[in-house]
Amino acid sequence: MFERLRDDIQTVMQRDPAARSTLEVLLCYPGVHALAFHRVAHRLWHAGWTTSARWVSHVG
Repeated sequence: MFERLRDDIQTVMQRDPAARSTLEVLLCYPGVHALAFHRVAHRLWHAGWTTSARWVSHVG
C-alpha cells in the first residue's frame, strides 16, 4: 500500500512542475488524498469491514 502511495507521489512530481517536494504533494494534493482514502476503503470493504469502509470513504 505504501509503495503505491510512493508511486503516486512520484508520478505527481514528474507531471506537475509546480510540485516542489514529496511532503508538499503528500500534504497538499487532494487527488493523492482521494486515491489513498479510496484504496484503504476498498481494502476494508473486500475484507468484510463494510461499515469501516463507508466511514473511511466519508471522512476522506
